[in-house]
Amino acid sequence: MTDIPIEVTVNGARFRRTVAGRLSLADFLREELRLTGTHLGCEHGVCGACSVLVDGRSVRACLMLAAQADGREVTTVEGLGEQARPLRECLARRHGLQCGFCTPGFLITATELLQDNESGKPLTEEGVREAISGNICRCTGYQGIVEAVLEVGNETETRDDT
Repeated sequence: MTDIPIEVTVNGARFRRTVAGRLSLADFLREELRLTGTHLGCEHGVCGACSVLVDGRSVRACLMLAAQADGREVTTVEGLGEQARPLRECLARRHGLQCGFCTPGFLITATELLQDNESGKPLTEEGVREAISGNICRCTGYQGIVEAVLEVGNETETRDDT
């Protein structure tokens, strides 16, 4: 197997490593960098638990090779920091959290949606459901998650208008 040198920025810190050509980005983050907030669920790109932002866009880290992240910027759930606090608090308030396994993927996906919504266009329940449709939760029934994203999105919109 061929080893590949990479340089990647993860949560604002630059890392240089040599990785196996077949090492997934999820395994690189979890095993090499010890960022275990990126969860591995199905390892087939279906559940969304391993979602991270690469250059600001959500990707399934289980389907992306670490070598493909060379020269790119990766943000994991740990890297969201204070930016995700309103959403985390709202998820708790709206009962959008149960076991928590899927939560990192939802936080990444919802963060991308909220960032993309800077146009001031109101979020709709249908739009939020579409945006999070690639994330599987077996505990909540999604309603609390949808309500939390809508609340945070609408609060941001209201603050921007005043």
